[in-house]
Amino acid sequence: MTKVLITGASGYIGKHVTLQLLNQGYEVRASVRKLSKSAEVRDAVTPHLIDSNDLNSRLTFVELDLEKDSGWSEALSGVDVLLHTASPFPLVSPKDENDLIRPAVDGTLRALKAAKTAGVKRVVLTSSVAAIYGCELPAGVSAYDETFWSDINHPVGRVAYTKSKTLAEKVAWDFVKNEAPEIALTTINPVLVLGAPLDKNFGSSISLVERILNGKDPMLPDLKFAIVDVRDVAAMHVDAIKNDSSKGERIIASSGTKSFIDIAKLLKSTYPKSKVKSAKAPTFLIHFLSLFDGSIKAILPQLGKPMNVSGAKATRLLGISFIPVDVAIKESATYLIKNGFIKS
Repeated sequence: MTKVLITGASGYIGKHVTLQLLNQGYEVRASVRKLSKSAEVRDAVTPHLIDSNDLNSRLTFVELDLEKDSGWSEALSGVDVLLHTASPFPLVSPKDENDLIRPAVDGTLRALKAAKTAGVKRVVLTSSVAAIYGCELPAGVSAYDETFWSDINHPVGRVAYTKSKTLAEKVAWDFVKNEAPEIALTTINPVLVLGAPLDKNFGSSISLVERILNGKDPMLPDLKFAIVDVRDVAAMHVDAIKNDSSKGERIIASSGTKSFIDIAKLLKSTYPKSKVKSAKAPTFLIHFLSLFDGSIKAILPQLGKPMNVSGAKATRLLGISFIPVDVAIKESATYLIKNGFIKS
């Protein structure tokens, strides 16, 4: 049985990846920052397992910290594949960008060095479209694809989160090229990840839908989002393990694009009694509001920016047929409403 170490197993994406690994017959060693999180992961995946027999032997846990060396060599002992999904994803940019950059970059390098030492030759890394879209598209090109890299000096590319994902992915490719050519690396680069979580502990991306449903903003900014369902992101990580054509490749996970306002209109039509508002905010107003709201300030560089992102490579290499964007949005909303996250 192939043994996989997945880092960040308690994350929104990590839980879905863990579930799919187990359902496809892998032995999973899941890393969490605190072992007290192990029950949360086990409880989240168990109701969705095809077979929950022998779960204690098929799913084990280790405690790892992206910023500490301890435990990595032991965690990777006897492992065939490393799935490195752990990385910080805040809703608001930190005051010090290094609070994001250092854990992302150093953690990625720490994981890869430990994999090399342990003789692990297959690594799948969760990167982000943030490592791709922080640049201008050349004339005549209508969509971002895997050939583009974010420029950390570009207005979008220099945002702390974007910068952290760009530098972390680059350090991974540089390490494999220069120090560990025996490692077959694949990066999965998701866009905005939506879809129903496996439990009530989920990441920042779902808060976009929560914000709209709660009617927090009287008007919405001119923003567009490329979106993908979390189940597809998880499937791509797992499918890449044995897919030779994915080795040495960056692969975008993207189903399609929808504007902030169109997302709101979809939610309002689905839940007509909700507090959803869909009026478009003047750009000058967004700039003003950003002075008081850090989550608004973080999106300023993307105002009015088209977000066309191609998922064609994923379809070509992994054979994936993406879940429609509307399904991911509606299932996110349904989950939030059923689980009491939306104010009545």
